[in-house]
Amino acid sequence: PRQPWCSRFRFARRQWPRGDLNTMADGEEEEPTKIVINEAEEATRVAFGGLTLHSKPGLWGPCGPHDEQFRDMPYQPFSKSDRLGKPADITGTYRGGRGTRYQSLFGPGDAYGYYHDEDESSFNLVNSGKTAVGPGMFKKRKWQPRASRRDVHRARDDRRLAGLGMQTLSKASINRDRARAREEKKWQRRTAGRFRQARRDNEERDPSVDVRSTWTILEELDMVKLQKLSTAVGPPEDVVKCGKMEFYDKQYDRLSIRQERPLPTSRRVFHSVSTTDDPKIRELVRSDASVFATDAILAAIMAAPRSVYSWDLVIEKVRDKIFIDKRDDSAFDFLTVDETSFEPPPDDESINSPDKLAMEATYVNRFFSQMVTRSDAEKHSFPEANPFADADEDVASVGYRYRKWDIGDGIKVVARTEHDAVYKDKEGKTRFMNIKALNNWKFDPAMDWRQKLDTQRGAVLATELKNNAYKLAKWTISALLAGSSQLRLGYVARTAPMDNEHHTVMGTQMFKPTEFAQQINLNMQNCWGILKNLIQLVKKYDAGKFVLVKDPNKAVLRLYSVPRGTFDDDEEESDEDDDEDEEEEEEGAEAAPAGAAAAAST
Repeated sequence: PRQPWCSRFRFARRQWPRGDLNTMADGEEEEPTKIVINEAEEATRVAFGGLTLHSKPGLWGPCGPHDEQFRDMPYQPFSKSDRLGKPADITGTYRGGRGTRYQSLFGPGDAYGYYHDEDESSFNLVNSGKTAVGPGMFKKRKWQPRASRRDVHRARDDRRLAGLGMQTLSKASINRDRARAREEKKWQRRTAGRFRQARRDNEERDPSVDVRSTWTILEELDMVKLQKLSTAVGPPEDVVKCGKMEFYDKQYDRLSIRQERPLPTSRRVFHSVSTTDDPKIRELVRSDASVFATDAILAAIMAAPRSVYSWDLVIEKVRDKIFIDKRDDSAFDFLTVDETSFEPPPDDESINSPDKLAMEATYVNRFFSQMVTRSDAEKHSFPEANPFADADEDVASVGYRYRKWDIGDGIKVVARTEHDAVYKDKEGKTRFMNIKALNNWKFDPAMDWRQKLDTQRGAVLATELKNNAYKLAKWTISALLAGSSQLRLGYVARTAPMDNEHHTVMGTQMFKPTEFAQQINLNMQNCWGILKNLIQLVKKYDAGKFVLVKDPNKAVLRLYSVPRGTFDDDEEESDEDDDEDEEEEEEGAEAAPAGAAAAAST
């Protein structure tokens, strides 16, 4: 027969008959089971009393009377949809394998969280020193394999791939993946440059001159349309030659990174005379020429489509004569730095701001032009002397050549061009040269001059052509207008990135202006077409004063009509300020002896 359930307890014991079960006769009934319970054990057991359940229809939660011992006990809220184990989860979180097993509608509670009643500031740091490291704490364990972690991970990946039925990549496949990743990085650099260009185009820049309410806009020239103009011009005619130039020192052709030289300062006088203040141009007004300017002014107009910053020129029409000039207080003569770069200089008050970099580049260019010439040797002189130099001045090496061009439609242009030095060619003839300097003002790991100038000079020049397209185009146009046979470029860098006063010359490079113009995609017929178009626009209007302004944020040239005495007030104020400064200096000089005498008497 089946054993009853109560036989599993200690206090229950089955009483079987002593006889053999097989010896029982058929029809005999088995005696009933007797349960023997010890009275002593029964007395020690706890009796179960009656349970009282409190219920409140229509509500959910504890109800009914509460004992005093449960009055302040925290209560963890739970919903009807929670699992049965949720009410017993007093920590509010479940640390089992399933993280969302007891996730409640109310989120993890903090009813049973521990909070210290006292302020934590009462705790003090016992030991603030460094923990002493034992001599063998970081030593390699005996059981640690000698294979590196990278090799271990690689072997593990190989085993996983082999278990999945995949084979490892071959060396050619790895090289293809690396090449693909390299191309992706190049593409990212290119797109990043485009994004920087877009951000740079969106920046608002200030104009070079304040456009006043009395000005009237006459013409607006689009740079894209100007690039489609073309005019063929014949060879120029030399009208006047004056000045004195020094010979170029050929030892600077051997400069390199290992043989760099510091850039010395120069106390020579550099004249930057405007068109209307030039005495030679005043004499040439009586000629058949109708337009008068300088090579720097003509170069700025001809290369205008490459410009980014704002600049302005003053145009005066007197009868049938047109004078293109610059303002006296303008920054037209200063050289821009990284004007066409994707990352232009920051517009702040540091030494790397556009204004201070322009001043630095201008002085570097002047000092370099006098450094590479032989001041103690024989000089080459033009028929006439320098018209701007005084008798006791130490004038820089420069030669002026006034040339005239016939650009068609009865327009003849006279311009003052400049040469910086002369040299002897293989045949012994004297040739003219223009000397300019490129300055490096920041440290660029991708294009470090000290590492790549000797080995990758072409890459350095290409970077400068990209960052200073407008400046190099103006230099090339000036050399072509002057008729120079060579354009000598010098590579000048700061001795320290944050020192704008000390520079070193790392090398020089010579170009022929005609070949260099082709290299930078400069078409002189297009340049003459831009100048002719501007002159024809001015000739349509009556005699007066005009201002040509490059828009600071758009590729547009605007021609304004201004009153006659527009900038005369500014010139008078500047003259008055100069007179006041001179009077103050004189008063200070007179007061100095008196102060010294009073001090002596004291």
